[in-house]
Amino acid sequence: MKIDGGFGFGQEFHSTDKLVRKAQELEEIGYDGLLVAEIAHEPFMPLALAAHHTSKINLRTSIAVALARTPMNMANIGHDLNAYSQGRFTLGLGSQIKPHITKRFGMPWHGPAKQMREYIEAMHAIWDCWYDGTRLAYEGDIYQHRLMTPEFSPTNSEYGRPGVMMAAVGPLMMKTAAAVADGIIVHSFCSEKHFKEVMIPSLEAELAANGRSLEDFEVQFPVFVASGETEEQLEKSKAAIKYRLGFYASTPAYKVVLDTHGWGDLQGRLNRLTKDGRWDELPDQIDDEVLMAFAAVGTPEEVAHQLKDRFGGLVDRVALDSSHSPEILEQQMNILRS
Repeated sequence: MKIDGGFGFGQEFHSTDKLVRKAQELEEIGYDGLLVAEIAHEPFMPLALAAHHTSKINLRTSIAVALARTPMNMANIGHDLNAYSQGRFTLGLGSQIKPHITKRFGMPWHGPAKQMREYIEAMHAIWDCWYDGTRLAYEGDIYQHRLMTPEFSPTNSEYGRPGVMMAAVGPLMMKTAAAVADGIIVHSFCSEKHFKEVMIPSLEAELAANGRSLEDFEVQFPVFVASGETEEQLEKSKAAIKYRLGFYASTPAYKVVLDTHGWGDLQGRLNRLTKDGRWDELPDQIDDEVLMAFAAVGTPEEVAHQLKDRFGGLVDRVALDSSHSPEILEQQMNILRS
């Protein structure tokens, strides 16, 4: 099981020095991957800095919003980061949801499964042109790419294309990932029960339909973690995770996960709170039973054992909170890798 760490949700992004120090720290501690999510900042510039200031750690977007950009934009970005990092970049993509794509990014929406399939196919057609010399002639219903001239083709091509991971929750997105991606990023809002009873059987069937298996398909699952070395730290962490669970559970697209537990009514209650602007009330709707279903909870050592017991043999990559001391992180890594 490989172990990833990431930048936080704000402070590291306040200066390039902080970004560089954090990337180097994660590499020195022994993390396998550095994750950067697209939230309040775009994820690519921090990884470009990390590419220059690290030498071993895998650099990954988890996730970058695909549909906010064209396949050509993303093919260029993916190429550059993989070239600059000497083959250490993995492009993790997600679709986002329709309101964000159309109202925040001002981009077209054609349905996430079909659009993501064409998007990844189009990127590979562009890379085929750059690396293999094939004529660019991608003709999809949504995307068409027909023009490429030598001056717009990268020549630093020795490291080739990056791996492409795709975020998926529902069956149509899993079907798409199994067909066109190198692996799947399981949304953190996924319980152990839903993962084992719904996602894995569906994923195995879809991979088999494409002549593939889990053995040649990477599963990345950044499981929610509520952890602390003291009771006070643990309670603070639990409160933060309850807020995030409430935020995600309010989204209609994620109701399918709650339905696995018979908690579908929770989605409606949370959604009404968000529409009324009552964001601070979300954590109150998440009880400890829901928290334990979706998160590994406890001391750092207990969290590591829970992650291994729940997902060992099914997940290729998990994420650990990098705020603990190097000694504690080493202990967690030893548990997960044993």
